[in-house]
Amino acid sequence: MRIFLICCFSLLLVACGDDRADRLQANIKTADYLIENLGSNLDTDRIRNAIILQQYAALLTKEKPDLSPLLTALSKDATRNGAMYRSLTDRLSTLKSRPDVLGDIEAQLYESKTLVEASDPNLYSDALSDPINVIADMSDGKLARVNAISQAQSLQANGAESNGVGSQLVGNPAYGQWQSNSSGGSFWQWYAAYTLFSAISPRQIGYDRWSSRRDYSYYNDVGRNRYTSPQQKKSQDDLAQRTKKKFGNKGGFKSPYAKSKTGASSMSTASKQAQRAPSFSGKSSYSKQKSSSSSFRNSTSTTSRGVRRGK
Repeated sequence: MRIFLICCFSLLLVACGDDRADRLQANIKTADYLIENLGSNLDTDRIRNAIILQQYAALLTKEKPDLSPLLTALSKDATRNGAMYRSLTDRLSTLKSRPDVLGDIEAQLYESKTLVEASDPNLYSDALSDPINVIADMSDGKLARVNAISQAQSLQANGAESNGVGSQLVGNPAYGQWQSNSSGGSFWQWYAAYTLFSAISPRQIGYDRWSSRRDYSYYNDVGRNRYTSPQQKKSQDDLAQRTKKKFGNKGGFKSPYAKSKTGASSMSTASKQAQRAPSFSGKSSYSKQKSSSSSFRNSTSTTSRGVRRGK
């Protein structure tokens, strides 16, 4: 009887089938199409915040030509050559050619769905608010922030500490990385294209202090789960765990992502849904926790505060 039941159960499994491999391939095809479509939208100036980013960079270059190299680097984010877009294409390439490095089929499926979501033009446009607002903050109030409240309001609302010009980009692996120092701590190191930030804001940004006193940014508070590769996210989580162990029983450290900061305004519906959606923590090469599914849904709505002068 036991053997009979096992056989019946096996036949039932075969009849039901496991369609995850098929769904994965379908998601990959969708992501491939949508990422290319996103690139076409960037090429033809159909992403609102990409247009604003290029306009802001051009305007501030005229006002402050000494910042031209940095502004040129930031304006690339409005094109296919930007770090954010190239990250999507690199992640898709990994999913196609080396899916096993992501882990099991569930991890691969989640990454495929995340790439589909991240290629939403509205979500992508919102993500560009960080480099836009960096330029706005460098303009001495002549250019308005977009999708975010003023710097003064944000710092006060979050009890945050200003990390100088470019602080919205700290923690974002598209612009730099956390480096270890001789005392076992970590500090933010800008990539070569953005090293001018160090000259403008020479104070070194330490991970411990930044984690507890950081201000709002779109990447850290909304977009991290969509615009971070699994490997990068694993690195971020590992750093948080190492820092927590360093503090031991003192209880003086919490992950910089433990609590979302206040500061967003006029985000698209896509971003609001992404903010509410849980992140994946399934079995993979980068994470060993139990899995949770995403409730994110693509959106076709468009929102963003109009550009105007003033903070």
